[in-house]
Amino acid sequence: EGRMNEHMVFNALLITMFALAATTAVALFFVTAPYGRHTRKGWGPTIGERLGWIVMEAPAPLVFAVCFVVGAHSHTLTAWVFLLAWEAHYLHRAFIYPLGLRAIGRQMPMVIAGMGFLFNGLNGYLNGRYLFTFSGGYPASWLKQPRFVVGMALFLMGYIINRQADRTLRHLRPPGDSGYAIPRGGMYRWISCPNYFGEILEWLGWAIATWSLVGLAFFTWTAANLAPRAQSHHLWYREEFEDYPTDRRALLPRLW
Repeated sequence: EGRMNEHMVFNALLITMFALAATTAVALFFVTAPYGRHTRKGWGPTIGERLGWIVMEAPAPLVFAVCFVVGAHSHTLTAWVFLLAWEAHYLHRAFIYPLGLRAIGRQMPMVIAGMGFLFNGLNGYLNGRYLFTFSGGYPASWLKQPRFVVGMALFLMGYIINRQADRTLRHLRPPGDSGYAIPRGGMYRWISCPNYFGEILEWLGWAIATWSLVGLAFFTWTAANLAPRAQSHHLWYREEFEDYPTDRRALLPRLW
């Protein structure tokens, strides 16, 4: 009965995730989330940007790892591959990426860090609990499935694009300089936000590789969150720099 009750809660949370994606997409096209270059006053108390990132992102790798440890179907090779892929992204995003930020003096609203904390905890639970328990397990033969192969190829491609874009941004400025400049090279030749494009591609791959509603929910939310932010970044670049490349799009090369 306990497991049945958890199933009901799980399903309710999954529906909530899809609903969050829809409301997030609409809201963020009208209001840009106030962190990073879009930080502004009027959003309550703030904390340091580095700490804010760690607080926001840390629940995803930690909760997912706990779900793996207590999972009923964590012993398969496929389960280990999913664990490795998830942690490769989130250990970097939660603990390595924030330490590389030129964030001296920059602040993040606590409400943003708090919402990120809650979302990533929810997302880590939904994906981890489903993959390692409620799915009934992914046998080793799943690794030969076309959907796994295609999905994991997209995940790896997105991961590489995301990391390269982050590296380009990190090396834009000399040490001690926290200003902004026009990023160039790689996918920046075509779009303003290849880091977001890469992340959306990662979680599209994840949804296909896991062939699950939780994966689809996460991909949907990622696109709903990052597509409006890419548009905000693109418009910011065009306003900030007179010589910004006119043929560069926001998120999709040659399209948008």
